Amino acid sequence: MKQKGKKIWTPYAMVFPAFAVMMLVVVLPIINTIMQSFKTADGTFTMANYQYFFTSKEAFQSLVFTAIEAFSTMILAMIFSFLLALYLRFSKSRISKLIGRLYLLPRFIPGIVAVYAVMNIIKDAGFINRFLQLFGIMYKPGLLYDMKGIILCNLWFNIPFSAMLLSAALSAVADSYVESARDAGCSYWKIFQKIIWPLVYKDVIVAATFILMGQIGAFTIPYLTGPNNPKMLGILLYQQVNTYLDYQKAAALSVLMFLLCLGGAVVYTKSNMKEEVWEKGR
Repeated sequence: MKQKGKKIWTPYAMVFPAFAVMMLVVVLPIINTIMQSFKTADGTFTMANYQYFFTSKEAFQSLVFTAIEAFSTMILAMIFSFLLALYLRFSKSRISKLIGRLYLLPRFIPGIVAVYAVMNIIKDAGFINRFLQLFGIMYKPGLLYDMKGIILCNLWFNIPFSAMLLSAALSAVADSYVESARDAGCSYWKIFQKIIWPLVYKDVIVAATFILMGQIGAFTIPYLTGPNNPKMLGILLYQQVNTYLDYQKAAALSVLMFLLCLGGAVVYTKSNMKEEVWEKGR
């Protein structure tokens, strides 16, 4: 009986250290943040911290600005990365092989270095402007300190990331599937709709979810390339803590950002838990 009791408790004892760390650095801070978001500076219960972000013009504009930027970046990144992944998977040319070796290079460049490099190209007095002046053209892109600049920089980082995930998913599409469908007279659109998409759509959702959640809490790129107002939520959170020293509003904003990310997490979890008809053996 004593030996049997040891066998029962051994798995729990092995899991406990990891569980304790998770509780200490994840769960407890979340609970503390939620409790603080409903308090004033003197500890009184209030809903004003949340109301501020929907009644203040600056804060509400920042919420809308972040949502538009996040979804725009997600959609554009998924379109370009999916087309890139399709090209790399089904093209046998030398160009595709060269791109296949180089497209992950941006992932190994420090973020701050990459942002400054992009800024030196797209700013009004940057490389694009100076190059066109050689031909007598005075052109100012107007991309910096605007949403377009934030989206452009984020695409530079996110397209290689999502293309990597989608390329791995497309590797499950055997050439024999496509060749058999072509022999049967299927169009390329029909092949994509009936063969390729059912095998990769879950990975598309995974990549899109990661990009969306990353944009909601983004800081470095919006801080360097974004406008002063409206601003991304990551910048607004930074100001609430470091400029206004309003920790209660910062806690409320943290909860709102968590809820926005939670929506993406629910979609991700639901899509991965859903069984296909063929997986059920029907």
